[in-house]
Amino acid sequence: MNTKELDNKYIMHTYGRYDVALKSGKGRYAYDEDGKRYLDVSSGIGVNALGYCDEGYVKAVSAQLSEIQHMSNYFYCPQASKLAETLCEATGFSKVCFGNSGAEANECAIKVARKYSFDKYGEGRNEIITLSNSFHGRTVTTLSATGQDVFHNYFFPFTEGFMYADPDLDSVKAQLTESTCGVLIECVQGEGGVNILDKDFVKALRELCDERDLVLIVDEVQTGIGRTGRLFCFENFGIMPDLATCAKGLGGGLPIGACLCAEKLAGVMTPSTHGSTFAANPVVCAGANYILSVVNTEEFLSEVRAKGEYLKEKLSALKGVKSVRGLGLMIGIELENGDAHEIAAKCVEDGLLIITAKSLLRMLPPLNITRDELDEAVAILAENL
Repeated sequence: MNTKELDNKYIMHTYGRYDVALKSGKGRYAYDEDGKRYLDVSSGIGVNALGYCDEGYVKAVSAQLSEIQHMSNYFYCPQASKLAETLCEATGFSKVCFGNSGAEANECAIKVARKYSFDKYGEGRNEIITLSNSFHGRTVTTLSATGQDVFHNYFFPFTEGFMYADPDLDSVKAQLTESTCGVLIECVQGEGGVNILDKDFVKALRELCDERDLVLIVDEVQTGIGRTGRLFCFENFGIMPDLATCAKGLGGGLPIGACLCAEKLAGVMTPSTHGSTFAANPVVCAGANYILSVVNTEEFLSEVRAKGEYLKEKLSALKGVKSVRGLGLMIGIELENGDAHEIAAKCVEDGLLIITAKSLLRMLPPLNITRDELDEAVAILAENL
């Protein structure tokens, strides 16, 4: 049997796949089992921050793999310590807790927020407000935190303690009770349709959380690590959250998640309150350290912002495009007509790996993509539109 037949026979069908079996990749291009080349503007849903098999990344990961591949968290890990230092020094956060995914990072943030409130106010102050159209993960708890009814099915009972508001201050205030301990947002809702929150709303939300001693959590799983032209998306909004989560691009292709906390939360989690066998894996952390060494410079980030504007301008000029929205290289394309999923599938057939977000086409290209490669992507999309 070939790859697709084996997949259909032995792997649970939790994904609707495109009709491609990828075998290798280099730079911004992937190759299938027949050698056909594809320009990838999806980055494995925002994971391959530097594209495929970046030489420095491969070297960093391979060197660590030949040294030590895993240790338990009962021991100190130099690569993890270095990564935590870099993240904290670059952002102003005080502590980091590592996991293996964005969902795990969000689970950690939820636990920190609830324990902070428990320690300070006692039992019962544990509800977290999230926003409509949000997406926070696939675990039972992060599905419950997700503000989309379509995800609240099948897996009952869902974790309690989440309230949902529209992205405006009056709606959030309407959900506030004496049981509220925090607010969880994405500054740009990726899976929800590349929806950019209003800057004034985000600033007002920060003030509200300060007034009520609520923990403000910003989910940066898709927006973090340079994706929006800043190391973290919240920097575009002029606020500092109490907790921020990241994953995807931080690992550059290997699984990692991180929950970063401000000084007031630095001592909340104590031994045995949280943990993960594979978290802070030295090989993954070696790759993440390399990713940050490349991405976390103003020169690199300013180029991401410039290429994002360049791409939006090119896309907006296409016939069949109603509007384009996004920050940096996180782009949503609203169509005048046609089904985004069908168009994406046709683009894949023509050598462009592109994904969707609800009724939009979505682009999350590698951050080091060139303008010529962006032009190539736009040309293929134009043909299919």
